[in-house]
Amino acid sequence: MDRLLKEGWQVTVVDNFDPFYDPAIKRKNISAHFEYETYRLLEIDIRDMEVLQEKLTDDYDVIVHLAAKAGVRPSIQDPIGYQEVNVKGTQNLLEFARHRGVKQFIFGSSSSVYGVNPNVPWKEDDCVLKPISPYASTKVSGELLGHVYSYLYEIRFIALRFFTVYGPRQRPDLAIHKFARLMLEGKPIPIYGDGSSRRDYTYIDDIIEGVRRAMDYTATLYEVINLGNNQIVSLLEMVRTLEEALGIRAHLEFLPLQPGDVPQTWADMEKAERLLGFRPKIEFKKGIHNFVEWIKRS
Repeated sequence: MDRLLKEGWQVTVVDNFDPFYDPAIKRKNISAHFEYETYRLLEIDIRDMEVLQEKLTDDYDVIVHLAAKAGVRPSIQDPIGYQEVNVKGTQNLLEFARHRGVKQFIFGSSSSVYGVNPNVPWKEDDCVLKPISPYASTKVSGELLGHVYSYLYEIRFIALRFFTVYGPRQRPDLAIHKFARLMLEGKPIPIYGDGSSRRDYTYIDDIIEGVRRAMDYTATLYEVINLGNNQIVSLLEMVRTLEEALGIRAHLEFLPLQPGDVPQTWADMEKAERLLGFRPKIEFKKGIHNFVEWIKRS
């Protein structure tokens, strides 16, 4: 959002401020956006097609669809809620695009669609997707809906599979943010399993760059593209990196593995570089340093 506003885009944001975490945190994160006359915020639930059609009255060049009920573990407790928001909501936006003639649609997908897949690094042309959480299944559904609308209605649909995004303003329930807060408060941090699980952590500025490039992409009508860092970091290595950046020793509380969690994620980035000219720039230690600087100010 910051980047689009600085570039001079006219931006309309739709958000229902779901109470998954404190909406006050979200409002604080977007407070600076109101300084721009080109910024408009509408508090709408994407499940409500009638209100979407009533309130969204401008002409739009591109839809960047990042709205979703997030989180693997919570989706196991509320699979119907995740289906309604992430699948029905996505179809509503695709229907909106169809009827309003919006021809560029960027969809925030997830690395979780790969499930437990030993063929690493994960490539987009691996068609054997075996999601193991309701959240992951909704993202697969979103990608497939996009293919239908692209084929039938010539809407350019670019699904970006995000790999463990972190950095300033990260959701407070995600590991890096959650662990940093607990460490600053002198509380133990939960380690599910033995700490050997690995993630391809991707810094927020790199994700923004990938999204921005996808907005300008015109070569084909439908693509699925990984946005990752192509480097994997174990859970314990992530904790040690946080310890170094914060100057605090973590107290670890080892707990059983959680259903829905995958042992590793790892993005093959060849397609993103070939189609979008995208290559991640922020290495993990630098990204953690930037995050720690932010959390100490917030």
